Amino acid sequence: MEEYRGENRIILRGQVAGAPALSHRNHGIDYYIAPFRVPRLSGTDDTLNLVAAAPDPALWAPGRWLSVQGEVRSYNNRSGQGSKLVVTVLVREAAPAEEETGENRLVLAGALCRKPVVRRTPLGREICDLLLAVNRPYGRADYLPCIAWGSLAAHCGELDVGGRLRLEGRLQSRQYRKVIDGEQVTRTAFEVSVMNLLPEEDDPQ
Repeated sequence: MEEYRGENRIILRGQVAGAPALSHRNHGIDYYIAPFRVPRLSGTDDTLNLVAAAPDPALWAPGRWLSVQGEVRSYNNRSGQGSKLVVTVLVREAAPAEEETGENRLVLAGALCRKPVVRRTPLGREICDLLLAVNRPYGRADYLPCIAWGSLAAHCGELDVGGRLRLEGRLQSRQYRKVIDGEQVTRTAFEVSVMNLLPEEDDPQ
């Protein structure tokens, strides 16, 4: 079967919320992780984890407003601490922001890797949970949880496993509580809020 080419592009504008800390080394390059606060129009914030190669300390100073472009990445956390699925943003470009307002735009294209789950909020609003596999080069993929609302949720609920999907949305964070060994622990989950479904682009190959 022909491999489906993924699409993964995110543009963010927000504020560095903490000093970058060493995350890992790959091919001799040190990668650092930093929390990044992106305000929403509603007045709340999304706090996302940005990963950058050898970031300039002056550019990435806490409190600095940045515009960044990159890709959303995921990996399985096998440490037993925190969420099982870790979602970050791999930064490809970063520059000082020209204005201090939030921006959060994401385009993804991939394939559904499990059956969509449709549910309702206590107030009766329809929600659909999706898991999108977005292929990377060299046979790897990122598995990204997505959520759609209202009439869009009803449409997404009819999609088939393995079906191709291209969407526009934003990457958001939310906190939830989980009972572990009899104690309530606060965790942070990351998901893609689906705003629109997009037509597939022609494959340039």
